[in-house]
Amino acid sequence: MSTSTSKPFGGGRTGDRVVLPSTKGASGKGNGGGGQKEKVPLSTHLIAGGVAGMAEALVCHPLDTIKVRMQLSKSRKARGLKPLGFFATGRQIAARETPLGLYKGLGAVFSGIVPKMAIRFASFEMYKGWLSSPDGKITPSATFLAGLGAGATEAVAVVTPMEVIKIRLQAQQHSLADPLDIPRYRNAAHAAFTIVREEGIRTLYRGVSLTALRQATNQGVNFTAYQQFKKWAIEFQPRFAETGQLPSWQTMILGLVSGAMGPFSNAPIDTIKTRIQKASHVPGETAMSRLTKVTSEMFRNEGAAAFYKGITPRVLRVAPGQAIVFTVYERVKKIIDAAKGSTLGAEYDE
Repeated sequence: MSTSTSKPFGGGRTGDRVVLPSTKGASGKGNGGGGQKEKVPLSTHLIAGGVAGMAEALVCHPLDTIKVRMQLSKSRKARGLKPLGFFATGRQIAARETPLGLYKGLGAVFSGIVPKMAIRFASFEMYKGWLSSPDGKITPSATFLAGLGAGATEAVAVVTPMEVIKIRLQAQQHSLADPLDIPRYRNAAHAAFTIVREEGIRTLYRGVSLTALRQATNQGVNFTAYQQFKKWAIEFQPRFAETGQLPSWQTMILGLVSGAMGPFSNAPIDTIKTRIQKASHVPGETAMSRLTKVTSEMFRNEGAAAFYKGITPRVLRVAPGQAIVFTVYERVKKIIDAAKGSTLGAEYDE
């Protein structure tokens, strides 16, 4: 039976292995023994993953709002002015809309975290089962493909509608300090209702192919980079070769670096997706015509650099987000195990 399991690293790594000290056999061999290894319950993954995801969102969501505003900015370029940078965009949002404006769309993110984690774990285990050998073993390449499939699945089922609602809320530039400045969308639920009523339910899935491609490539790049970095780290430090485990601080650094690589690999996809999902429905417009129109207009009016708008806040969000998710996830998991009286004592060997 495979001991691979998944961990909710945001766009991140999958296929981690649970190492159980209690599985030593009579021969005294650790994980190399033939004992059956018990997995951490799925409910623990879901609860810990949901809490970790919410913690990451609370800390990093302002960076995502700045990224979205930078990706949507057109007016300054049209007036011949230089687009605002990362810090200037953040200051402008806080000054015009109060600091709470940086958290616009957070409700949409919160509402999608738990189902997103559930679908990620369930689909990953399903794909892993399909790709594993008859004896339950799975190769790194098959685990990689299972992670890609899980990323695409969560994008179709949860992430795309959540992103459409979030982006619509983040794009509103009303002041939260002025009660008379009433926005079109009051909150996530009202935004979802208004979009479905005025534009149809299909609008919630606008940009689904690009979202799936972004999620899949994020996980693919993060997973591949992390595994290679870990291999080099173990080779450089032979004392860790026997267990295959690195200290937590090294694991977090590798997660930061590998997590930052994903955004660079698919920044144009993310920017085009944001523009498509922000736009209102146009009768008679197909997905392909919409994609062609947005891409050509961006290149013609704003230049190639426009495809990398928001890359700084996106990297600053994703990279530390991996460290936050890792730390909170492990802490919550230990608390849950202690509350359940669990004797799993599992540690992750990524």
